[in-house]
Amino acid sequence: MEKNLWHPVALASAVQTGPVAVTLLEQPLVLWRDADGLLQAWADRCPHRGARLSLGQVQAGRLECPYHGWQFESGGRCVQVPALPDFTPPASHCATAHACREAHGLVWVRLEASGEDPGLPPFEAEADAGLRKMNCGPYDVAASAPRIVENFLDMAHFSFVHEGWLGLRARPEIDAYEVQDTPRGLIATGCKAWQPQSNLHSTAPAQVEYGYEVTDPYCALLTKVPEAGTTAVADAVVDWRESIALYICPVTPETSRVWFRLAVADFESPDEKLAAFQHTIFTQDQPVLESQTPKRLPLDLQAERHAATDRVSVAYRRMLARRGVRFGVI
Repeated sequence: MEKNLWHPVALASAVQTGPVAVTLLEQPLVLWRDADGLLQAWADRCPHRGARLSLGQVQAGRLECPYHGWQFESGGRCVQVPALPDFTPPASHCATAHACREAHGLVWVRLEASGEDPGLPPFEAEADAGLRKMNCGPYDVAASAPRIVENFLDMAHFSFVHEGWLGLRARPEIDAYEVQDTPRGLIATGCKAWQPQSNLHSTAPAQVEYGYEVTDPYCALLTKVPEAGTTAVADAVVDWRESIALYICPVTPETSRVWFRLAVADFESPDEKLAAFQHTIFTQDQPVLESQTPKRLPLDLQAERHAATDRVSVAYRRMLARRGVRFGVI
């Protein structure tokens, strides 16, 4: 099931003139661009003797194997065997190509293009020209993708993991909220938490309201209702709501690569300052995530204890079971 989904594997800007090695669902891949700048995503294995194509180079818009110099054109077909200049390679002499796309500043790959295309996880703020977008990451995390999604959905840890930033020990209470299933995942609304500084421009502690959406098994979206005191950075934006999308590449069942895509109404702060805030928050989460056992998320609801504040994470586990997800769960 997971191989039929689109997954992020790299920043689009990271794939330029040379091949880039990545791993998705334990499958080594090579990313590169042809002479027209079109993205290619292939199995990182030469069909000749199994060498890593990512160790090669791009020559005249073709990917050259580092071992014997075989050259492959866009689409995967071998077009040159240097040791046999007059040889025309048959169609069977080809690299294994996978579907790939660029969106949200990332490269997305679908390992198996069988059945209906599920489409990329949606990010509605992407179409809002009035908001500023930027990516943060990647972060390599020794935790399963579902554990990371569940942490992203969890508000009850704010007062302890993010004390002084997203939470206060003196105000740990989480009000009741609503969760609904959707065709792609789930939505949680009316999520509120008392926070001393929810973003760079917060001027005073406030109860902040969030909406959460799971848009795919390993992707989620946070949308924040604007706070009083922060609208000065968004005078030109009407009815704006800042969003943070979580995009995860499941590398192995117990390791992941993570990106965040921000859609914000802050046009004044430099990229480095916005990224530093997001970095601070996630690196507070990371050691806790990497300490959790088992690393794979249990779908048996009796395997771990739950409280009323865990309603969204329980719904997430049920969603994974319903969709038949097997990678990163037990």
